[in-house]
Amino acid sequence: MPKDSLTLILVLFLIVPGIYAQKGMPPKEQTSVFHNTNYPQHLDFLPEMVNLLKVPEGWEVIIAASGLGKPRMPFIGPNGELYVTRRAAGDVLMLKDDNGDHKFETVKTVVAEFKGVHGITIKDGWLYLCNNNELRRYKLQADGTVGEKEILFNDMPSGGQHPNRTMDFGPDGMLYISVGSLCNDCLGSDKETATLLQVDPKTWKRTIYASGLRNTIGFDWHPQTGELWGIDNGGDSKGDNWPPEELNLIKEGRDYGFPFIYGKRVVDDSREDPPGTTKEMYAQKTEPSVLDLQAHMAPLAFQFFGKGSGIPRGYSGDALICWHGSWNSSNPVGFKVQRIKYNNGTATEAEDFLTGFLQGNTRFGRPAGLAITRTATVYVSDDANGVLYAIKPKM
Repeated sequence: MPKDSLTLILVLFLIVPGIYAQKGMPPKEQTSVFHNTNYPQHLDFLPEMVNLLKVPEGWEVIIAASGLGKPRMPFIGPNGELYVTRRAAGDVLMLKDDNGDHKFETVKTVVAEFKGVHGITIKDGWLYLCNNNELRRYKLQADGTVGEKEILFNDMPSGGQHPNRTMDFGPDGMLYISVGSLCNDCLGSDKETATLLQVDPKTWKRTIYASGLRNTIGFDWHPQTGELWGIDNGGDSKGDNWPPEELNLIKEGRDYGFPFIYGKRVVDDSREDPPGTTKEMYAQKTEPSVLDLQAHMAPLAFQFFGKGSGIPRGYSGDALICWHGSWNSSNPVGFKVQRIKYNNGTATEAEDFLTGFLQGNTRFGRPAGLAITRTATVYVSDDANGVLYAIKPKM
């Protein structure tokens, strides 16, 4: 054997164990992966389609605005304005209800040329916006428009497969930003991916608050307990019913398992073992989900009903989820808004709140974002047909 070939073999022999030690050992068992693709046929919106929508008894649904392009995340302003990010257009709209009928007569672009803008929140007279890597803010003016931009940082991880950052300020005054994974089920090299970040508004320095979260776009704080809850998107291409979309009680410093563990500490047999341990042992150190829900429904927005006097009896402390809808399921699932019921501060079950967008294998809407007023009017954006719906208690 030539000397150079022998040297190469010896080098590989020494290197390969090191590679496995860093990346973890491959699965011991052979596994199968089932990939299903089914995009329900899109139907263009017609005003009479609102009659196909169903809401619980005591509620009604109306069209609050239409022709909005692809509206994503709404946020209620200090004077009742509704701001909506449009990721595809790279701008932010301000909508105003001039006569109090829950329909928006005035629409104005207040921020333009912010490519991929998605996350939005307001605090202390500032409008905060983010895309996949940049956080900025604008001073709010008396008429609802904004002043010059101030870039706070622009070095968040690359968006990859999940660029849709969301954010909000918590009861502790800190800013929280969700950063999804780079791909379906990879272990990213950047530790800030698949996490929830905490940002100190005094210094704009950020730390990892919780990890192992594949893509927790929707999160909010319970109005009674102050605890942080988030709905995480499960992985694709693993069958129609697994892994689940999982509702988590998010605690500081905890690991929620991705990409090795899903739901209630169930290991992903198709994945290698984590470095230095097994998936089963690793699972015991992760935080299990509180509620597992149907796979592939694609949760986006998540928000609690508050404690205001206008909240219907029994709804305060419950939450709503926008299910954007599946593409990776044999039979379409999602395309609706559900209510998550809570008992003594703990999530117990899900029930339908706004349905009807999905008609067989066709659909005329994809719920994306939501905003709930103090009087329980719920605004839901549809980024497939550019419609904003208002669901409100009947008087």
